[in-house]
Amino acid sequence: MIDRTFDRLYEQYHQSIYQFIFYMVRDQNAAEELVQDVYIKVLGSYENFDGKSNEKTWLFSIAKHLAIDYIRKENRQKRKWLGTIVSNDKIDVHDPAPLPEEIALAKDEVRAVYEALGTCSIAHRQVLILRFIQSLSVKETAESLGWSESKVKTTQHRAIKQMRKILNTEEREEGSFETQSSRRRHRT
Repeated sequence: MIDRTFDRLYEQYHQSIYQFIFYMVRDQNAAEELVQDVYIKVLGSYENFDGKSNEKTWLFSIAKHLAIDYIRKENRQKRKWLGTIVSNDKIDVHDPAPLPEEIALAKDEVRAVYEALGTCSIAHRQVLILRFIQSLSVKETAESLGWSESKVKTTQHRAIKQMRKILNTEEREEGSFETQSSRRRHRT
């Protein structure tokens, strides 16, 4: 019975769980390992699943906790290497090295959104991924994150506002660069 249930959960949600974790940790190998950890936890705890939420939100909740633990662990490692002591609340280390998946993104708009997403806080990133990439409802997102629906809505509003600001700043910088370049061409 658990084998069929596990196979069904894996087939139905594997890709969504992988995408969520990948967008959170921004590392393909780590995402693959964390997805395996999600399903290991599922195998070990499915009999305790009480059905208060649906299976999808339960899986995303497990994935969220594993991704956050991974990010915190990575941030601690980076702080050790840098020899600095900084509050965990203030840290959201940005790795500027592009991933193969990022390089493969064909459209500039998608790449800009993806890069802007990488600059968001963990909370903003979680909400944006769950709501707009995974298409979860506000209620499902709240259940997955263990938040109230109003916190999801507020965080979503702030995250969208931050993304717009980042994307508009990038557009203006590109526009001013293009304007400067065209002026130089006209002078010569």
